Amino acid sequence: NFTFGAVCYQGDYDKNGCIAAKGFVNADILNRYLSHDFFQQKPPKSLDRNSFSLELVKGLTIEDATATLSEFTAESVRKSQVFFPSPVTQWIVCGGGRLNGELMRMLEVKLDAPVVRSEEVGWDGDALEAQAFAFLAVRSKMKLPLSFPNTTGVKNSTVGGVLNLP
Repeated sequence: NFTFGAVCYQGDYDKNGCIAAKGFVNADILNRYLSHDFFQQKPPKSLDRNSFSLELVKGLTIEDATATLSEFTAESVRKSQVFFPSPVTQWIVCGGGRLNGELMRMLEVKLDAPVVRSEEVGWDGDALEAQAFAFLAVRSKMKLPLSFPNTTGVKNSTVGGVLNLP
């Protein structure tokens, strides 16, 4: 654990973004991340956990690395807007990012519409992903499509998953 007055880091996350808030964004590294081809590709498109390496930030302090990666996250969201059919009127953040005060601050600075936590619109930010997967599981069991050409780029709507019960 790292301690900066109050405990900021416990395990695998930056509690409330307090490590990132103490760091400085490395503009060169940020620009290298943002130069990835993904940002110029038109949707539909997707990434996986191996699309970006942490090698670029390995030489930075934990504060600067965390600040740089947080800025990269916020800037990635901002850059996504160029592909939207109309301006966003509200950003709803769910998952762990909504609990990161520094990331939420960065989003509020970068985006031209209100940024709110999922709970503010009546959604459970901790359960939303599980609920989405439950919905997909039911669709899969009913042999209904999960992927569509206009959302994922598949040629035809596709059914996914195999149910193997004993």
